[in-house]
Amino acid sequence: MNRVTVYDTTLRDGSQAAGVAFSVEDKLRIARRLDDLGFDYVEGGWPGSNPKDMAFFERARALPWRHARLAAFGSTRRAATRAEDDPNLQIMIEAGTPTVTIFGKSWDLHVRSGLRTSLEPESGVKIVKF
Repeated sequence: MNRVTVYDTTLRDGSQAAGVAFSVEDKLRIARRLDDLGFDYVEGGWPGSNPKDMAFFERARALPWRHARLAAFGSTRRAATRAEDDPNLQIMIEAGTPTVTIFGKSWDLHVRSGLRTSLEPESGVKIVKF
C-alpha cells in the first residue's frame, strides 16, 4: 500500500491572510492539534522572520510530539554569501527542529529581480537541465 505524507503549512501560509495574526500560544495550540490529527510534518514558519516565531520554536521543541515532525522554513543562502556565513541558514539550524525546509527561487524573473543576481552558475557549480 502506498503512503501519503502530509506536510502542513498553516502556521506560515495560514498566517499570511489579511487580518490573521497568530500569537505564540495560538501557534502552539494549532501545532498540537495538527499532531493529534496525525499530520506528518508541521511547518512552524520562518524562524528568522520575527521574535514571535523564534519564541514559538523555542517552546515547540519542548512539546511531546506524538506523530508530527516540526519543520523550520527558509530560503537558500543569499547571493554572494557563503552558506556557512548566511544568517538565515544559521537561524534555521538554531530553531532546533528535526526537519528544515529550504526553498530556492528558480524562475529567472525571481532570480534577477528578487535575488538580484544572475542566472550564471558560480565557479565549480554544474547546472543540470531537465
